[in-house]
Amino acid sequence: MSQYKIIFTGPVGVGKTTAIQSISDVPPIKTDAAAGDMTKARKSETTVAMDYGIMHLDDGEKIHLYGTPGQERFDFMWDILSVGGLGLVLLLDNTCADPFQDMKFFLDSFADTSVAIGITQMDLSGTPTVAENQGNGAQRSDDF
Repeated sequence: MSQYKIIFTGPVGVGKTTAIQSISDVPPIKTDAAAGDMTKARKSETTVAMDYGIMHLDDGEKIHLYGTPGQERFDFMWDILSVGGLGLVLLLDNTCADPFQDMKFFLDSFADTSVAIGITQMDLSGTPTVAENQGNGAQRSDDF
């Protein structure tokens, strides 16, 4: 039986915990604590170590799901959680002032990892558009 690992990352409040809760076949483990910094304006609690869930595949294989904390001050956890990862799901919030800047930051932080990008909050902000997101998401360089 094979086991795989996928990491979910992105800025604070983008939906990493919700994504793992949505697809995990077991109740996820969360390490939330009361928000006490700029995060407090967005939500009352935030992930401080990781979220963890498991997806069971039909053939008995498992995919371990790890969600990183969004604050840069917890970036040491990004390195720990990334070890042995199959790939990365980078979630971006379309309501942020500059989601492309967030994208560049996280792509640079996880430079040696295969990445799939998901955009959240598209229903709350129509810009950048899907086409603009697609055009910028295909690049992995300093030319954003």
